[in-house]
Amino acid sequence: MPHGFRSSFRDWAVAETDQPREVAEAALAHKVRNQVEGAYRRADLFKRRRILMDDWAAYLNGER
Repeated sequence: MPHGFRSSFRDWAVAETDQPREVAEAALAHKVRNQVEGAYRRADLFKRRRILMDDWAAYLNGER
């Protein structure tokens, strides 16, 4: 079940928001597989992840 829920979130994030792919992936706690890219990506995108998760909660509650 968790994978299906995470997949639903990812599909929603792509279709219904303007957030970049990296923000959605960070919200799912996915790690960067490319070691070089991972070494240079230091931002945790917390503020942007919070906005995305607030939007997701509103969507699940039927508010959006």
